[in-house]
Amino acid sequence: MTSDGTVMGRYSNGQSRAQGQLVLGNFNNPQGLQPLGGNQWAETAISGQPQVGAPGTATLGLLQAGAVEESNVDLTAELVEMITAQRIYQANAQTIKTQDSVLQTLVNLR
Repeated sequence: MTSDGTVMGRYSNGQSRAQGQLVLGNFNNPQGLQPLGGNQWAETAISGQPQVGAPGTATLGLLQAGAVEESNVDLTAELVEMITAQRIYQANAQTIKTQDSVLQTLVNLR
């Protein structure tokens, strides 16, 4: 496949020929699309009509064959946040334990 969406077929005699072309679609308001589940979306009046065209034309991006998308999650930041949340939980649990101990002491003073 080429960056403009042309799908190439390679034959046993070594020749390559274009088999077809992929098209991309873009919406004026992507947040207006209706989620259907399973990574599928439906057009709505809020999203507007799709602008369909070949990759690289108008506002449509290019394609890259064989590319692997990387994660957009910062694992270090997530781990730090998880440790922080665990420490806050432990501090709150200790506070409750201390309050329980103080209340038990007050009850025993009666």
